[in-house]
Amino acid sequence: MLHEDDQVFVKTGNAAGFVKLSEIRLFEKCRQLCQVFFGPNKPLILKSLNALEERLDEKTFFRANRKHIVNLRLIDKIEPYFNGGLLLEMKGG
Repeated sequence: MLHEDDQVFVKTGNAAGFVKLSEIRLFEKCRQLCQVFFGPNKPLILKSLNALEERLDEKTFFRANRKHIVNLRLIDKIEPYFNGGLLLEMKGG
């Protein structure tokens, strides 16, 4: 199980390094890959959303739908949305 203080390896353009899970706003399914949103960066990683969901701490990360896993601690605002859904506004965009 990965916790918010753990780090994951990501490659952004020509740079690569580790990012704390606590800094990641959300993971988004992108075909067979997953896009990671942190700071101004949005790199792709070679993991499926299902594989990530199995390893992430459910106290910090929530599978909002079949396309997104969000960091609960980085939700800024929740508003009612179309058809009884909810619209999440994340800190940092």
